[in-house]
Amino acid sequence: MPMWNPWRGCRKCSEGWRYFYIHKGDARRGVDTSQIVRTSDFDKPVRQLKKGGYKMKPGLVYLGFSTDFLIEKADPWRADCWKMIRERQDCTFLFLTKRIERFSQCIPDDWADGYENVTVCCTIENQQSADRKLPVFCSLPVRHRCITAQPLLERVNLEPYLDGVELVVVGGESDRNARFLDYDWALDLRAQCIRKTSASNFASAAPTLSKTAGAIRSKPETCAARRALPASITPESFRKKACNTRPNEYSKHSDRKRNAIHSRPAPRQRKGRL
Repeated sequence: MPMWNPWRGCRKCSEGWRYFYIHKGDARRGVDTSQIVRTSDFDKPVRQLKKGGYKMKPGLVYLGFSTDFLIEKADPWRADCWKMIRERQDCTFLFLTKRIERFSQCIPDDWADGYENVTVCCTIENQQSADRKLPVFCSLPVRHRCITAQPLLERVNLEPYLDGVELVVVGGESDRNARFLDYDWALDLRAQCIRKTSASNFASAAPTLSKTAGAIRSKPETCAARRALPASITPESFRKKACNTRPNEYSKHSDRKRNAIHSRPAPRQRKGRL
């Protein structure tokens, strides 16, 4: 999956950032995350091959995953990014933001009701952040919108805000001191997504289980690449599936690697003079 980080760095702006992976990684490398800097990949989507054509392949592009695309310090650079996004109509650019209140200040003049090739994902972590951000998010001119509840810190009610939302992602923290994520909170969000669909279109809107252990995704469109999670699934069977996904994958690859090592031929001994 292509990644495009035109700038890097971010500043904590909510309770959900306590164990944010970018800050932890930068701390190990001695990098100051609070410094927002333009990267060498700034023009990545429009770079050309020697024989012609774009280096970046068409398809989904994850935008700004080492920063926040709407962060204030990047305001002077964002117009050039919108220009490249307009040029690459063969790509769909998805970005997450914790600063959805800045959206109207950051969009280009020709945005109108949104670019067809842009998906905006608003992140929340608790009911307070949901009630503060999502009414703003719902009022914005966005063609493709998602909600990410990660890290989910408590049970939340998103049902009033789900109209027009294409994807809901639920997840926890990745840290040895990670705060508790109750699977019942995730299952409750799944039920909220189901209630927003009718019986006639539920088959195409069936929530799907992410490969990342502990995450649920509800996507109102056909997901042929993922296994649908039927409405009749029980909490216990869901927990078993979610918890077993990643360990099984790792054990399979570990066995393959171990067998490959054990099957290597012994090194040939060099002949020397006696």
